Amino acid sequence: MEKSVYDTAILVSELSKSYGKIRALDRVSLTVDRGELYGLIGPDGAGKSTLYSILTTLLPPDSGHASICGKEISAGARQIRDIVGYMPQRFSLYPDLSVEENLNFFASIFNIGVKENYDLIAPIYSQLARFSKRRAGALSGGMKQKLALCCALIHRPEVLLLDEPTTGVDAVSRSEFWEILKSIRSGGMTILVSTSYMDEAQLCDRISLIHNGKIMETGTVGELVKRNRENLYNVKADNMFLLLERLREYPDILECYTFGATLHAEVTSGFNASKVAADLERDGLKDVEIFPAETDIEDIFIKLMRHGKRQCH
Repeated sequence: MEKSVYDTAILVSELSKSYGKIRALDRVSLTVDRGELYGLIGPDGAGKSTLYSILTTLLPPDSGHASICGKEISAGARQIRDIVGYMPQRFSLYPDLSVEENLNFFASIFNIGVKENYDLIAPIYSQLARFSKRRAGALSGGMKQKLALCCALIHRPEVLLLDEPTTGVDAVSRSEFWEILKSIRSGGMTILVSTSYMDEAQLCDRISLIHNGKIMETGTVGELVKRNRENLYNVKADNMFLLLERLREYPDILECYTFGATLHAEVTSGFNASKVAADLERDGLKDVEIFPAETDIEDIFIKLMRHGKRQCH
């Protein structure tokens, strides 16, 4: 069934933005459905924060257009900010105000009281309640994150925009935060979240991979893996640096790069793992292991990034 405009929460079409000679966004297009948890996945400098600044009317685009819940961003800040909750990458609350004072202040901006929408933030704020009189600047990273989320939600927005919300927080806080997002999404809110952590892509309904201001691929993680599956092997030995040098000399190895505790080798159909292992051991490498690897989102991102660089040359 064809989607109508009423099914679309965020529509971005051919959006571009430059800072002098630096092209931060290059004809970016994406569509986020209502009630979707959508991930914008890419490294620092990919253009994610610039896109968020445009969507929240903090920056005008050079060209292209965007709308949120049918309202064009060019219509003005008031209309957009009434329906959008925004949590920027850097902690942007008032550090000298208490937890309680920050929440009351952000509620007052929208002419509401905290009690009006407390049911929405109650599961999050309950973890902050015992620190309600503490200055926001004295909170831990995970608690600052939860307070910022409460302030972004207090006016019950239709769309929640989160710009790298888990950067710099510990693994437990990251996991807790994503559980909170899943809970918010289950209530029907649309969420667009950007991150540089590839593992967080798995937690989104759909994702777009962004690099150097361009969208490289869009879809579910499963769709991206299916479209970009390669002959991929894990390789390790006692001397990983020498191993990397040797593997890059083999004609049947298209690409080789560090991947956690192993190397990932993208190979041709003629690749013979036993022969390569024997050759490597003759070269003096010990404890050589070569075994198939599953393609994941990080492999796909590296492949697309390399392909983009080749196109530029």
